[in-house]
Amino acid sequence: MMFSTKSEYGVRVMVELARRGGEEPVPLTEIAEHEGLPLAYLEHLVARLRRAGLIDSRRGAHGGYRLARDASSITMAEVVEALEGAIAPVECISSAPDGSTRCARETEAEHVCTTKILWTRVRASIVQTLEQTTLAALVPAPDLIQLVPLPPEKPVAA
Repeated sequence: MMFSTKSEYGVRVMVELARRGGEEPVPLTEIAEHEGLPLAYLEHLVARLRRAGLIDSRRGAHGGYRLARDASSITMAEVVEALEGAIAPVECISSAPDGSTRCARETEAEHVCTTKILWTRVRASIVQTLEQTTLAALVPAPDLIQLVPLPPEKPVAA
């Protein structure tokens, strides 16, 4: 299963906003340039993130985006669902309002989907990982970045 660029780019935007932290909004053009991402596409993604209540925006000369909540309270499940919709490894599997998993191919009570257990487990693992990973966990600590030693240079053969 592959998540789309919506999730990939959206998570990168969120990490960049968390990395910059603080009260000042960050212009989307800065994020696009820093991450090497297309600005027009990011505009669509931040609209979804804003509607989901994950980021706030401010207009004007000093406008931009910032996190709506602390990075430690935002899970990757929230981010991915805001961008992709319901998480499902295959098209026929979805969550019922009561939390159970449904298979669209199980239209009659006596028809049991033979692969439902597999896809239910896959979905549960993905959702669990996304729910247990906060945005704060993805932001590298400045102290750690500076402490990571560089690999030794290899001598150049003559």
